[in-house]
Amino acid sequence: MNNQIASVVIPAAGRGTRLLPATKTTPKELLNVYDRPALQFAIDEAVALGVARIVLVIHPDKTGLCHYLTPDPNYAAELCASGKTKLARALTQIDLPDGVEVIYVEQAEPLGLGHAIVCAEDLILPGPFGVILPDDLILGTSCLPEMALHYTSGHMIAAMQVRAEDTSSYGIFTLSDQSTGRTIPVSGMVEKPGPDTAPSLLAAVGRYILDPQIMETLRDLPRGSGGEIQLTDAIARDADHLALFAYRFSGTRYDCGSHDGLLDASIARQTEVKFRAIRQSTTFTNGSLVDGQRPLNSPPR
Repeated sequence: MNNQIASVVIPAAGRGTRLLPATKTTPKELLNVYDRPALQFAIDEAVALGVARIVLVIHPDKTGLCHYLTPDPNYAAELCASGKTKLARALTQIDLPDGVEVIYVEQAEPLGLGHAIVCAEDLILPGPFGVILPDDLILGTSCLPEMALHYTSGHMIAAMQVRAEDTSSYGIFTLSDQSTGRTIPVSGMVEKPGPDTAPSLLAAVGRYILDPQIMETLRDLPRGSGGEIQLTDAIARDADHLALFAYRFSGTRYDCGSHDGLLDASIARQTEVKFRAIRQSTTFTNGSLVDGQRPLNSPPR
């Protein structure tokens, strides 16, 4: 658990056009990845990081996100009363733990990720803060807590290796050296370069730990590609005077903003859930758990 990152921003104002027609009425962040909405994975990751505040940036039409995160004890009680205790438990498990609050702010215009971050500025607690893009689902080791263990200063961005033909879909890092470790000093970023101009094959993924300086840079930044305020442009400008690191995370990333990515993530999540269920239900004779009960041969509590 980190001791310096108190806030996480979750930008969720996008309209999900790649996932139409479902997203005509349902926020893309509430589409299920097998057994839970994509948004829940982002919330769980922020909670695992140990933050006190989650700032959810939403579009005015996406109030369903607020409804989803509002506790509903009456519904849970009804489920319990009808004998559906497993469903009631699933419902209450999405409630935020004590000491963690979620605050909503609207991004009325689609002016880019950088603009979404600026919308949250007044709600972020002092110090560096995290950013989680729900479209980028990372299964396995929780990414932002893993990054926080290695964060010291400046900006840090999750990174993965991509194929040369895919560089035009990502922000690509300019490497300072040929480091093979997980934490890699970089000198800048290029937004969606072609394979002939890409400075490397190391691509940015939707997890960030950002120094508060980013807000001042974003406010002074002209609109970039697509007429949007690009977070990548602000990070590249800050690289002139702030440390910038790429972090090779150990999980597996899925693009849940596309049909294929959502399906792939759901299959991977299904495998993960069923494997965990098999492990929990298996009877061992060496002191392991039996159907979630106390270990064999262990003294009663």
